[in-house]
Amino acid sequence: MRHQNQSKPVSTLGLSLAVAMLLANPAYSGNPDTPTSFNIPQQKLIPALTEFAEQSGVELLYSSAMAENLTAQSVKGQYSPKQALTTLLADSGISYRYVDANMITLAKGEKAAQTSPVAAATTTSATDLPIVKVTGSVENYDNDSADPFNPVYHSSSTSTATKTDTPIMETPVSIQVVPKSVMSDQKTTTIKDALENVSSVRPQSSLGASNAYITRGFRNGRVFRNGLVANGLGIGEGTQFDSANLERVEVLKGPAAVLFGRIEPGGLVNLVTKKTRTEPYRSVEQRFGSYDFYRTEWDATDAVNTDKSLSYRFTGAYQNNKSFRDFNFNDRVLVNPSLTWRPSDATEMTLEVDAMQEEYQVDRGLFAIGNRPALIPVTRSFIDPDDPVDTNSKVNLGFNLSHAFNDNWTLRNRFLASFVYDKNTSVKPANAFTVEQFFDPGTGNRTYSRNIFSQTSDNDTYTTNLDLTGKFKLGGVSHQTLVGFDYLRAVGTYDFYGNYMDPVPGLEIDIYNPVYGIDPSYYANALATPSDGGANHYIFRDNWYGAYFQDHITLWDKVHILGGGRYDWATTGLGIGDSFSVAEAALPSRQDEGFSPRVGILYQPWQWASLYGNWTTSFGANNGITATGATVNPEIGEQFEAGVKTELFAKRLTTTLAYYHLTKQNVLTRDFKSPDPFAVAAIGEARSQGIELDMTGQISDEISVIGNYAFTDARITKDYSGLQGNRLNNVPEHSGSLWLKYDIRHYIPLNGLSFGLGVFAAGEREGDNDNTFILPGYARLDAFTSYACQLGDTRLITQFNIRNLLDKTYYESTDPFQNAPPRVGIYPGAPLTAMGSVRLEF
Repeated sequence: MRHQNQSKPVSTLGLSLAVAMLLANPAYSGNPDTPTSFNIPQQKLIPALTEFAEQSGVELLYSSAMAENLTAQSVKGQYSPKQALTTLLADSGISYRYVDANMITLAKGEKAAQTSPVAAATTTSATDLPIVKVTGSVENYDNDSADPFNPVYHSSSTSTATKTDTPIMETPVSIQVVPKSVMSDQKTTTIKDALENVSSVRPQSSLGASNAYITRGFRNGRVFRNGLVANGLGIGEGTQFDSANLERVEVLKGPAAVLFGRIEPGGLVNLVTKKTRTEPYRSVEQRFGSYDFYRTEWDATDAVNTDKSLSYRFTGAYQNNKSFRDFNFNDRVLVNPSLTWRPSDATEMTLEVDAMQEEYQVDRGLFAIGNRPALIPVTRSFIDPDDPVDTNSKVNLGFNLSHAFNDNWTLRNRFLASFVYDKNTSVKPANAFTVEQFFDPGTGNRTYSRNIFSQTSDNDTYTTNLDLTGKFKLGGVSHQTLVGFDYLRAVGTYDFYGNYMDPVPGLEIDIYNPVYGIDPSYYANALATPSDGGANHYIFRDNWYGAYFQDHITLWDKVHILGGGRYDWATTGLGIGDSFSVAEAALPSRQDEGFSPRVGILYQPWQWASLYGNWTTSFGANNGITATGATVNPEIGEQFEAGVKTELFAKRLTTTLAYYHLTKQNVLTRDFKSPDPFAVAAIGEARSQGIELDMTGQISDEISVIGNYAFTDARITKDYSGLQGNRLNNVPEHSGSLWLKYDIRHYIPLNGLSFGLGVFAAGEREGDNDNTFILPGYARLDAFTSYACQLGDTRLITQFNIRNLLDKTYYESTDPFQNAPPRVGIYPGAPLTAMGSVRLEF
């Protein structure tokens, strides 16, 4: 960890500071960059410095009081004196400066020479020599996981599971974290790719974009940001969540309704954004790669005033790229300014903005013939190159307030306003056909029948919560308590133009020999005078209030009992019309309320192992209607889970092995037989059960790992339309990934070199709930290498990534509902893709 805290000047009078001078070996006189052999075990800093001086022949000048009660890191192997001292002082807050080749001064902060009581007497000006800022070893970064220089994969605690800073080893639920270091190594740009590192989580895009995902068998289009809903109703689901401003992605497995309200029972994805810091950090990165990919990222943070009560952060990215898919492209800009004020040690207020503007082209995917995806190139697209440019914009305005009354009680308030707008128009497959229906036995051609469809969604969401957390002891038992209240209001409109059910004559296309180019009059005619008589206009409304409580009880430092519950009051409304005159106040609405409990217990017989179990339920107030216009009862989820957690390799590698049994009643699915794009049908009940293994962290200083495996049995268990017993769509029985990174640290000629290799695999999956076709299984191999070096006060990192190294053909998912059945909405994965990057940190 890089420290730049300023220490007070060392006084030679009145502070009783002993000055320690470690005498150099008079026979030594050499280059500070010349390697030599070191063998210094981890120990207290002062004796470690003595051994360093003896083994290096370098004289150290420093105040002994500064080094008291500090621990030095182990240094064993061939190092230059500079490298050895950097490792030795890791995470100590001490910097050093060479006075000459045989003398080094140490001090807190950056002014090592000036604060040394002996430095002023030296003949060489220390100001002519560069300051060396000490970067910590991987063992110490858990103390500050948000440090911009943090390279580690391990996370010891998270707030998503309990809304408190509880260690993962003491939390009786399965919670996984993908830190920014993993996203940086893998060069992730959206959360879809980051979630591949978590068991039982699968992407399920719509229109080739969005951030919807399947967790433990159940799809969820709702994403949380710092604990609050970030995309409201999720209408259209075209919103991208870029990774440029993300500190980490946290995934809470199973029903999360007890603290977060209305949510699908499979799990919750919470995006934790970067926070302001009071020490200066700036970086800029340029990426470039296959398919004309260009991306620039930046990050800057520092204190604004001298007392550091005011700090800022400004992150962002600009990306422009084409695609391996014909006619698809993306051009987006993201800016994320934030400002934090700390009027006292107890109070902190942060104002932050997350804004994105995007131009892109939707992807309608490929299609199935028989029970497999059609054997055509995955690059081939059946939209048209003359389709209008699609647009998407998103603004999140957030405010966070925390106040600590004392060391035990803290009040937190969060507010988030989200404004999301998306408009897209494209040639698309007509719903009322299958490719097999248009087979010409004379020519062998298969004709793809299309129409033109346009949709616009506009979604405004306001959400806030108020949490009071406290720690106390009662009868010798430790309690960590949470009580809170939250409120969400979301209003959205959805408008669609064109009859997407029936083919438009003249738009047919041969799937094996496509000819592109559409007369512009087709767009005007299809969108202005659709066969249903005009535009369809929908208004959605969602209001819910929730009150919740939780108590985390600790007995004998080994037993942790977590109990709590939430009561929800939810009102949902949906208005439908053929004009824009539907008033929100006149919306038909449905009111539901319910209680969602959670109970868990964890036993930690050793510091490195925990056994846990939990039972929890979820409550959902559906925003769906049947084809007849009737509302549907809320979906209810229930889960039983048990597992084992370990922290191995000096608590740097966390593993979780879990078994779960999850049921969901009143399950809704898209009604493809209805012309209404929001019509749903209740399939009754679905069940998902399985085994998961996740591991994240460090095996050693050199080897980092993040991996997972999932066995998932997800099926429809009750249904009245013939689907009972079918597997849920897009859920593989077996899936997993393993990503390994090796950092060369102890071989001086190659110090700074890193490389990694990862495999991401999934078994075959059903493409739809009718189980009419299968997406074949796949294994994708990714790799990267990087090199980091110091250029004065600037750190340079160059990196090269390859995704799908073996250039395998595979299919990620099918479209669940976006105005085209899954059989004509199959999304392929990208072929071999290369990316290079250059980053400067200073």
